[in-house]
Amino acid sequence: MRRAVSAEDKNRRRDELLAAAKQVFAEQGYQSATVADVARAAGLSYGVVYWYFDSKEALLHALMEAEEATLRSRIAEAVASAESRDIRVVLTGAVGATFQFFDDDQASASLLFRDPSTLGADFGRHLLEIYGRFIGDLDSVVRTSQRNGLVRKAPPRLLAFSVAALVSQVALRRLTTDDGLRPDDAAELVVGLLFDGLGA
Repeated sequence: MRRAVSAEDKNRRRDELLAAAKQVFAEQGYQSATVADVARAAGLSYGVVYWYFDSKEALLHALMEAEEATLRSRIAEAVASAESRDIRVVLTGAVGATFQFFDDDQASASLLFRDPSTLGADFGRHLLEIYGRFIGDLDSVVRTSQRNGLVRKAPPRLLAFSVAALVSQVALRRLTTDDGLRPDDAAELVVGLLFDGLGA
């Protein structure tokens, strides 16, 4: 195979490797997969992987960063396109985009929701950092909504954590259990629970 020379070719080759790694790690598990498995899935030679990534660990970290960036971009698009600034509408769009992202790409969901204990401390910290940034984004929304009198007065970080916990647990359940809800319906249910509780 011709070696990538231009920056465009190198970026495309790197993306091919990340896509192959995502599929291999999701199917085989990170611990069981090898760099050779990733190279084979990408249709490349073993040594090519090391032109782009120093190790299997570096490949996984890069993959986690890429998946987080894609998810955050999808959420930002949903928030920007919301026809209302009402927090319920904005939050429903953001949660729906999250669920749709994972529905569209089960391999991403498997990667981001994997039990950190199976990956080791470094990857556990990386996942916690991703989760922390998600909570930080929610914290900003909560603070703005509190100033506008739309959300109860309470520690905003705690409220953001509560929202993130519910969203992540429902997303995790949707990986393994079909509740018969489309992503937008599941998002409406989650946001309804946040604002209205369990009452009919």
